[in-house]
Amino acid sequence: MRIAIPNKGRLRQPVLDFLSASGIKPLLSDERALIVPTNWEVVQLVMVRTEDVPNLVEAGAADLGITGLDYVLESKAKVDELIKLDIGTAKIVLAVPSNWEVNHPSEIKREIRIATKYHNIASSYVQRTGLRAKIVKISGAAEVIPSLGAADAIIDVASTGTTLKLHGLKVIDEIMQSYAVVIGNRNFHQHKELVLTMMQGALQARRKKMVFMNVKSKNLDRVISCIPAMLAPAISKLSGKDAWEVITVVDEQILPKVIADAKLAGAQDIVVVGLEKVIR
Repeated sequence: MRIAIPNKGRLRQPVLDFLSASGIKPLLSDERALIVPTNWEVVQLVMVRTEDVPNLVEAGAADLGITGLDYVLESKAKVDELIKLDIGTAKIVLAVPSNWEVNHPSEIKREIRIATKYHNIASSYVQRTGLRAKIVKISGAAEVIPSLGAADAIIDVASTGTTLKLHGLKVIDEIMQSYAVVIGNRNFHQHKELVLTMMQGALQARRKKMVFMNVKSKNLDRVISCIPAMLAPAISKLSGKDAWEVITVVDEQILPKVIADAKLAGAQDIVVVGLEKVIR
């Protein structure tokens, strides 16, 4: 099977890191290679432009793909969105020159030209909001276009907004949130479930921690009652001691509270470790 991924840009390394955490590692490091074998004999990586991933997956040239949700929507490709990832987070925004005395699209009273590589997203946005605008389609950086006089505003991706400010632009509307997604060809099934299971396992592991603690017998029930677990905490008797080892897996975001509650209930020697995969 083939997995299409970005060959460059801001998503490339995070995607490679995610695949590695899933157990899929490229066997070549040459950035010029277009088809790269992996440590999974049945899996190859197809290195293409980020915006080309959805169409390649739809056409069956790749069975799975990882790209930004913005490119999936822009392409209008008929693919399945299988996994939402926690990488590549960004916003698609409407930005105008900073010296414009407007703070919302409704305050623009004339027809404007909007430069963007997101022609379909921009057209849908203009139609939805009733903004009078002509779409100027470009393929490169949009931030510089207003200063060149080729457009009045832009619709583009923004992470921090720093680049927009450097080019004298300000955001007056957020069109959508984007993030990396795993997409699949709708006619593909072979091997996909195993690969997706490993990907889901890696994603789950990034959000969880394994917690080990020692608990005296007199405190055991109190500690177990206050700590979460995937099914139930695992406990085992410590050799030669009137105490137990308690093991559980918890969401990272509630870890501080879990540790505080466990200590208050009598747990000691608490150890927290990362996980490689969590298969549920």
